[in-house]
Amino acid sequence: MQFDPKTLKFNEAGLIPAIAQDAENGDVLMMAWMNEEAVQRTLDTGRVTYWSRSRQSFWIKGESSGHVQELVDFRVDCDRDCLLVTVNQTGPACHTNRRSCFYSAVRDGEEVELMKPMV
Repeated sequence: MQFDPKTLKFNEAGLIPAIAQDAENGDVLMMAWMNEEAVQRTLDTGRVTYWSRSRQSFWIKGESSGHVQELVDFRVDCDRDCLLVTVNQTGPACHTNRRSCFYSAVRDGEEVELMKPMV
């Protein structure tokens, strides 16, 4: 069966959340937004492409930083309203220069930093 991005459930802004996961170790790296064209560009090129809400433009992960996300697998959740992209990540995924955007945890009511920026 041919995949059709039009079958996805985009929000009122035409966006769908996409979670990036490291293909090697399963770590959750980040969450960003895609629109229908970003989904298609990702599938066509193998370079993960997001939609920047602040810049109102496409954002190919790593295009300026070199921290590229190479698509390994593209999954759609059961409700068709969230995506999981497993990737080979080059360098940090987070704009703070950390491997993952999920570097803070709340433990016993305290916020704890789990990882430092990569050098």
